[in-house]
Formats: sequence, C-alpha cells, structure tokens
Amino acid sequence: MYRIRFHGRGGQGMKTASRILGSAFFREGFEVQDAPRYGAERRGAPISAYVRAARQPVFERGVVRVPDLVLVADDTLVAMPLAGVMQGISASTALLIVSETGATIWAHRLNHRGALIVLPPVERFVGVVCAGAAARLLGVIGRAALKAAVSDETVGRGDEVLSRNLEAVSAGYDAVASQAGTVSERAVVAVPDALQVDWIDFPLDSADAASPSIYAGATSVEVRTGLWRTLRPVIDYEHCKRCWWVCSEFCPDSAIRVRADQAPEIDYDHCKGCLICLEQCPSHAIGAVPEREQEASP
Repeated sequence: MYRIRFHGRGGQGMKTASRILGSAFFREGFEVQDAPRYGAERRGAPISAYVRAARQPVFERGVVRVPDLVLVADDTLVAMPLAGVMQGISASTALLIVSETGATIWAHRLNHRGALIVLPPVERFVGVVCAGAAARLLGVIGRAALKAAVSDETVGRGDEVLSRNLEAVSAGYDAVASQAGTVSERAVVAVPDALQVDWIDFPLDSADAASPSIYAGATSVEVRTGLWRTLRPVIDYEHCKRCWWVCSEFCPDSAIRVRADQAPEIDYDHCKGCLICLEQCPSHAIGAVPEREQEASP
C-alpha cells in the first residue's frame, strides 16, 4: 500500500491535490482512499490531506500516521507542531518541500535520513504541482492518467483553467524526473484481533461539574492566528472614506477595530487573511500584499 500525506495552508489546493492523485491512482487500477483534514477552515490555516492506494481493498481509515511520502506546500509549516508535518516520518519516508532553502540545509535541519526533494516556490497552483511531483515519485502513475485526473477535477471550469492546471501538474511531474520511483510500496499491516473490553459504566456528573465553564473573555487573544495568513490586507488611508462599520462589521474574527477618528485599524496578530474586508470595502481602499514580501520589507 502507498500512504501519502499533503500539507499546506487553506487556499493552496491540498484537497484538490489529493483528489487529483487519488483519481490518477484509480485510473491506473488501484483501490483508492483520499480525504482532507481541516482545522479552522480559513485561508492560510494549516490543512492536510491523505491518500492511500493499493491493489487490494483499502481497510485502513483515519489519519496517515506512518507515511511513505510527505509533500509540504509551505515550508513554514515544518516548524509548526500543530501542522504535524514530521509526524511518523522515518528514514523510509520520502519528503518533498516547496521552499527557497536547499535540500542539504533541510536535511541538516530535520536530520532526515531518507529521500528529501526541494521544489522552488510557485505563485499559483502549488497543490497541483505537488500532485504531479507525487505521481512521478511514486513511479506507478503515467502522465496520461495524471492529465485525465486533472481534466476530471476541472470539468466545467473552462479551457483556460484546464490548460493552466495541466501545465502545473506537468511542471511538477517533470521537476522530479530524476527521482522517479523513489517511493516504494509498503506491505499492508495486518490488524490484530480487537481486544474485547468489558462494558464500563460512568456515573453522571452534576450539571455544575459537567457543563462548560469558560466564562472569562479574551482567552483567544493568546492564539496568534495571524500566523496563518498568506496575504495581508492593507488599508490605504488616503482613499478610506471612514465608513467605519463596513469592514469592521464584516470581519468574521473581529480583527478590525475602529479608532477615535473613525478610521479602521487591522489587528495583524489575529487577522487570518480571509480578505473579506477587501471584498466588502465600497471605496476599494483595502488591498492585499503577499505576507512573505511584507516580512522581507524593513
């Protein structure tokens, strides 16, 4: 059985990547299971997706804890424990990271003894690129099956969208040509007979003990959800009309406060980069810049 895990952020197409790879596996005669796993469903939030494929029925369920191949679309997730990128990785796991940092440095940082491949960052369709690379690394999926899977995923979205996705998946497929077949199939692990456990009765707690008791405010302020952001909304105060209620009212996380002069101010520690404020601003005074460029600026 092949066990593959995709890691990225909301908006990078990890769910799409897993579906494309799963469909390509199926076209090559495999039994397939693919599924995404969400945390907070916001643009920029960590997300993972899983694919299992075998020549026989797949009975495993749940998270892929011992992967054969891990693909990381955003290298900032590697150091984030919540993302679980390094969970279950061993010397027999192939690791692909989309990063500006070279493979030698990553191998040293992670002390990874297995195959480690680095692809340069791409502006769009990073999930589709990862799906193409995964197919080539596995060595059992041909280009025709992969392109057919992309066509299935983009049906009804127009020729231009299909063409761009086909280019992206081919770019990933060709980028790892020298490592084709790096990932080996592992045997299906037999599940031992389930241990029979006696029924356990738990007494009911009183309402005072069983009911939630989170009454204090401001507990979520300690969770810096701004780290999820890939695009940063920026207010152009010269064009801002001070119609204070629009952007602040539509922000789903209350990350926009209004100053005394009725000008809005974004709390970047907790803004997740959903860009709803940008869409709602009637004067188009809010733009968006890539977070990486903002971090690089003085």
